[in-house]
Amino acid sequence: MILESALLDVLPGQEDEFLAAFTEARPLIAVQHGFRSLELRRCLDEGRGSRFLLQVEWETLTDHTEGFRTSAEYQRWRELLHRFYRPFPEVEHYGEPVLRA
Repeated sequence: MILESALLDVLPGQEDEFLAAFTEARPLIAVQHGFRSLELRRCLDEGRGSRFLLQVEWETLTDHTEGFRTSAEYQRWRELLHRFYRPFPEVEHYGEPVLRA
């Protein structure tokens, strides 16, 4: 299992519209081969209410990078969501935990 992680800085004042678009986009990723789960969390720190943390669990890295990103569903995902980000998020992928507490 790998974990995809992205900090999403949404344009201030467009958070509700972003959340509505994300609700529409979620099924597009959920049907992908290798998709396991996702979490979207809003930042609670003062002045950061437009920042969200997206974490997606995939079976393999290629399920995300070659599967989802080359799919027709990803094109629709982009149409729905990418207009909200400033700056555009850096997406990173992480392996299994090296330490748990």
